[in-house]
Amino acid sequence: MENKSLLKRFLVWRLKHLNHKQFIYVLSIIIGLISGLIAVIIKNSVFFIEEFLTTGIQVNWNNYLYFFYPLIGVTLVYLFLKYILKKPGNRGFVSILYSISKRNSIMRWHQMFSPIISSALTVGFGGSVGLEAPTAVSGSAIGSRLSKLLHLNYKSKTLLIGCAVAGTIAAIFKAPIAAIIFAIEVIMLDLTMASLIPLLLASVSAVMTSRFFLGTDVLLPVSIQGGFELKDLGLYVGLGLLAGFTSVYFYHCYTFITSKFKRIKKRFWKILLGGSIIGVLVYLFPPLFGEGYEFINKLTSGNSAKIIENNQNLLLFLIGLFLLKVIATSATIGAGGVGGIFAPVLFMGASLGVIFSKSLAFLGLNNLSESHFALVGMAALMAGVMHAPLTAIFLIAEITSGYQLFIPLMISASIAYITSTYFVPHSVFTMQLAKRGDLVTHHKDKAILSRIKLEKIMEKDLSLVNPAMTLGEFVKVVANSKRNIFPVVDNENTFLGIVAMDDVRGIMFDQSLYQSETVSTMMRAPLGVLSAHNTMEEVTAILKDTGAWNLPVLKKGKYVGYISKSKLFSVYRRHLLEVSED
Repeated sequence: MENKSLLKRFLVWRLKHLNHKQFIYVLSIIIGLISGLIAVIIKNSVFFIEEFLTTGIQVNWNNYLYFFYPLIGVTLVYLFLKYILKKPGNRGFVSILYSISKRNSIMRWHQMFSPIISSALTVGFGGSVGLEAPTAVSGSAIGSRLSKLLHLNYKSKTLLIGCAVAGTIAAIFKAPIAAIIFAIEVIMLDLTMASLIPLLLASVSAVMTSRFFLGTDVLLPVSIQGGFELKDLGLYVGLGLLAGFTSVYFYHCYTFITSKFKRIKKRFWKILLGGSIIGVLVYLFPPLFGEGYEFINKLTSGNSAKIIENNQNLLLFLIGLFLLKVIATSATIGAGGVGGIFAPVLFMGASLGVIFSKSLAFLGLNNLSESHFALVGMAALMAGVMHAPLTAIFLIAEITSGYQLFIPLMISASIAYITSTYFVPHSVFTMQLAKRGDLVTHHKDKAILSRIKLEKIMEKDLSLVNPAMTLGEFVKVVANSKRNIFPVVDNENTFLGIVAMDDVRGIMFDQSLYQSETVSTMMRAPLGVLSAHNTMEEVTAILKDTGAWNLPVLKKGKYVGYISKSKLFSVYRRHLLEVSED
């Protein structure tokens, strides 16, 4: 009770001293700080686990421990989720989008901390996934629960979730501009000043928090040597096309493997199969262990020759890593590991760029910068897989501390995005929701309709009539009713039809028909019927197709109420004002 009283006093104080906009600014800074702290905690947790497991051990083909580490990791995650948390694992950015679409931007309480523990165990023991998505989920859950505690509306809750996502990317990559764009592209926030300023404040506060704890070192320390030359334009076009087709490969490989794992009913077999696949791949290709940023740094800095001793086999080794990374990532997630695809996409993109440049060198095109192609390959694959081309362009531009590659980044990212979307309409983030019809964040009309519940707008004040009722009895019902439609039901409430005032107005006052005419002879079928299980999107479609202004709602043939277009429009407008910017 004391906590509730304290919260009440705070809310009263806030109303007196801060307007809504100022309050959101303060909260966005707090969310940015929290996102930065979460990024620091997760990164350090993974670092300590990896140090503990690998101290005094070289990551090479002779160390059998690297076969068992991933299996141990996914087992520990399963035990944590099953017996300690007793909740299912997080689904990365999918869970964020689902909460916005179907849960009124309210995330589950355990998502504030469970992704931190489960992702640290997954990646620390060698799971081939990234930490960006779990970090974003944890920060978004804190923002969501804080918004609920402070009684903020849907628009504000969604904005603070976007602030957490932006803060995550800003803290991890120290790239605040790319972070803002990522929140807009993936979460689909409206690009207005009302959303832009909070995103900016969250990104800056997250970056400063990351710098305070981790220093000025960046995750991908790259220094660009030289710039774009016009003669290389065709090469970057070719890299963009290749990245687009690779994005399609990533999508289908990821969906195929994860769907196969979902069909395995026994959790034991999932863990054993997934852990074994990761273990074998890591044993044969050690850079697949964990996120892989150390490997990415070697490629982007032009030090690919240091990856293996025999340089003649380097190209084949890179091709193997490139093709197998998505398999390792899919197996990790399919087995129950917790992580995202952000880092794997960067891993594959850098590999693709170096493979492309080395292949050109074999064809006689020398003096090509492997570093440049690795960076552009990362951006192109991000654009193709995540359907976030602007994020890809600005992320690489920011982490390289310059815009020398801005033109090739734009060219390759755009072409990869266009190529990918031609074959795959949805990104890996949104495909699961789109297949279930739950993806509404990328469509404002659907987002508003998803918030309207059929039972909430159903009208139940219509007077029911029985088919055996005479015209005289019907006139008495009309006299006590304010409506002009009368549903006809039998004694078991089975819907039979309707009687509309327009249909009977000509005989209502003919008393000679009061005993001979009955409701059964006056009723007619409605233009259409609705099911109690229809979504609001289906309801609007039926209303549009039938041209009806009112339609009955049935449940297993029984009458339950009526939906009117005027009531639906009124509620729709109210929700539109709630989600629109001030």
